[in-house]
Amino acid sequence: MTVEVEKLVAIDVHVHAERNHDEPQDPVTTEVLEAAARYFGGSPPQPTAQEVADYYRERNLLAVIFTVDDEAGMGRKRLGNDEVLQAARENPDVLIPFASVDPHKGKLGVREAQELIQAGVKGFKFHPNTQAFWPHDRAFYPLYEVIAEAGLIALFHTGTTGIGAGMPGGGGVHLKYSNPMCVDDVAADFPDLRIILAHPSFPWQEEALAIAVHKPNVYIDLSGWSPKYFPPILIQYTNTRLKTKMLFGSDFPLIAPDRWLKDFEQLAIKDEVRPLVLKENAAKLLGLT
Repeated sequence: MTVEVEKLVAIDVHVHAERNHDEPQDPVTTEVLEAAARYFGGSPPQPTAQEVADYYRERNLLAVIFTVDDEAGMGRKRLGNDEVLQAARENPDVLIPFASVDPHKGKLGVREAQELIQAGVKGFKFHPNTQAFWPHDRAFYPLYEVIAEAGLIALFHTGTTGIGAGMPGGGGVHLKYSNPMCVDDVAADFPDLRIILAHPSFPWQEEALAIAVHKPNVYIDLSGWSPKYFPPILIQYTNTRLKTKMLFGSDFPLIAPDRWLKDFEQLAIKDEVRPLVLKENAAKLLGLT
């Protein structure tokens, strides 16, 4: 089935599947999610990939969906990529599958990435905080090489995270790994690798903007924050230098797309820029147009 972009309300490039339909939740995940609920001010749902598909179809939205494999960094059992891929095959009108491979898996991770590419994923999600790795460590470059050679996208979490927030020691999560300047090295060394910097990159917002201006292969998704909290400089660059490189993302289920879109309506975004952010930039980046 071909996605009819012109009929979509928007394309959400940052959506999580939080559990497998037939498995109990990992106890470490439960503890982390309870802390995240306190951080975000509520208890978000824990959808399966199929539940994400149903939710987004109701809203006429397209979702880039993934899990996060952070077994080495967090000690929690991975959800894996199979269920995301299966749901995307069954719901091609609403789901675009990204995969997640723990970079610490080395050659095994590279082999898994190759297999996932053959299976049809369209990109890879990295979370340097919870995966506990420096994105610019050359030990992980073979993994990026595979993604770049396939012409796919690498999406990196940047900035602070609600994962571990408020737990003793932040749950052992180190914020330093998600300074976007670390991804700048990757963008320079892999100029053909299309990269998305996820989230307003607090406390490194200006660094992220500078990278996206400087590197043609770097984009920014605006997920994880309600737009009403966007700093003025982010709004300024969205309206000007980076209007073709900003992407709508919600971070569902932590933030609902309904809330994000409602708050985005209140921002002083130029009329000609608004559709670029909501779906046109993403459609081009994902090869849908």
